[in-house]
Amino acid sequence: MLSVGLFCSAVEGLSPSFRTAANIFGSECARRGWRLVYGGGRRGLMGEAARAAMAAGGKVIGVMPHFLAAPEVANHDITELRMVDTLAQRKEVMCTLSDAFVCLPGGVGTLDELLEMITMFDLQLHRKPTFLCSIDKFWEPLRALLDTFEAKGVLRPSLQDSYQIVPDVPSVMAALGALPAR
Repeated sequence: MLSVGLFCSAVEGLSPSFRTAANIFGSECARRGWRLVYGGGRRGLMGEAARAAMAAGGKVIGVMPHFLAAPEVANHDITELRMVDTLAQRKEVMCTLSDAFVCLPGGVGTLDELLEMITMFDLQLHRKPTFLCSIDKFWEPLRALLDTFEAKGVLRPSLQDSYQIVPDVPSVMAALGALPAR
């Protein structure tokens, strides 16, 4: 079973296109028999994806620091909720449980998680790819920044293998489906 780590916003009231993407992503993971590993909350895109995966009969593991249980509304209606003490532990557990990572739109927390997974790949601490789902061109500013880093020579060539920016959920699902069996 492929385990997909999802990083995305826990903010309510985001764009309908973002919410639709999270819903489709969660349900498609379940339909394919993939386990969804995410931040453990009910709010925002995180909650949307988890609800959709569960409604479609999927397996969902949430990983949440105790201090976020109230603000992000811990989701006990999933397959398993693992509580940890710190954000660093959340990322460590999610990395251990996941075979690949997907980033839907999110803020600085999502950016932190994304950059840690890419950095760990670059340092050869794992070989798990990260896919940025650029709904409404959300991740294009990051692409421009990384292109600037590359042009200035501060990125190792191996970093290019660590992530891929794709335009939509069907592209993410195709990329995940093309991964070698683990």
